[in-house]
Amino acid sequence: MEINRALISEFYDGLDERSRGTIDTAIEKVVEAKKNGKKVVVVTGSGPNIHEGVTTLIAELIDKGIVDGVTTSSAVINHEMGGTLDRVKMCPAAQFGFDEEVMPRGNVFEFTDLTDDQLDELSKEMILDRELLAKRHDAEGHYLIKAAANMAYPMGLRTELLADEIHTVCRQTGLPFETVAGWGADSRTMIGSGAAKGVPVLVTIPQLVGGGHVGMAVGDSIPIAERSRRIAELMGSADVIIESAVALTQEIHDGPFETYTGHGIWSWWQHQPVYSLRGKTLIRFDLDENLRKAQDLQKQSAMIQEAINKGLPKTKLSKIPFRMEMSAFARHEGSLPVIGDIGMIWPVFALRIADALGITLDFMSYKQETPDGKAMREWIVDNVRPFSREKMHASHARYSH
Repeated sequence: MEINRALISEFYDGLDERSRGTIDTAIEKVVEAKKNGKKVVVVTGSGPNIHEGVTTLIAELIDKGIVDGVTTSSAVINHEMGGTLDRVKMCPAAQFGFDEEVMPRGNVFEFTDLTDDQLDELSKEMILDRELLAKRHDAEGHYLIKAAANMAYPMGLRTELLADEIHTVCRQTGLPFETVAGWGADSRTMIGSGAAKGVPVLVTIPQLVGGGHVGMAVGDSIPIAERSRRIAELMGSADVIIESAVALTQEIHDGPFETYTGHGIWSWWQHQPVYSLRGKTLIRFDLDENLRKAQDLQKQSAMIQEAINKGLPKTKLSKIPFRMEMSAFARHEGSLPVIGDIGMIWPVFALRIADALGITLDFMSYKQETPDGKAMREWIVDNVRPFSREKMHASHARYSH
């Protein structure tokens, strides 16, 4: 995939002046860390990271040795198992005789856009409703690209069924669902690239909810305490942590094993392994201007820390809507907020880091509204393949021996 450097330059110019300055510093921090053999970890949410091609770009950065670990949501695991993005036909459900009471909002039913050959291959592993599938061609509806394998038939159902099969392997191996799912995932997904490179990709505890049966299987695959420990070890190993369009980042800012801004003092007290965010760089890509306002208030008057010291509500004292993770982020000396669209921020960030390290990237994401972004989304639909049971079972056999 040829990289549109002119467009990426336009993205940089489109950021506000403060965000341009902050992203320059953030890039320098990552390049410095990688040149010194330190680790970089990315903390992703779902939604925008999938649609803007960011998860596919992160998979590329894992492959090229720039990203050394990822946390994400169970919804992202679900979508990556389906091939990240799908083309689906969204139809009014009434024409199929379905009960509106159990249909999604808007009374719609979706079909994955699959060829007859693809359906024949799929029929080897699941029973297909051929009568329903035959109706999809003439049914009223429209096509669109959306996050893969959750609501559309039959791929959404397939992913739900696979969750139980993968969970069985997890119980046999003691491995997290994300690792086993990565064995069968496309290498251009975060879980697939992570599995190929031995890089941890883990769902955070607040983001276990989502992804239907995948989310439940992720949660059941290893105990909460072990998941928290694994995430703590990942965060503790990182010199730079990058947060991308994510909420509820307790494991970073308020976790049970983090001692600088979190609740880890009692784990330390009980002689358990702990880690500290002290001295690390926290980079956050976010649309919420209040994140930067909270940091400004702290820098100008130590207001956030003062509120904590006095036991006062931070929202009332700061006069801004206060998300939980803003507290530690605003107080951390190494935090760098980049306010803007992640579809613009990530291409700038990734390309300049790769250039500085002498690395050639084979994939680039773009803001989805641009022509390059639309072409990128089509490329993901056509090239990032759904989960392969055969690949997973082959990897399980190798692991067992």
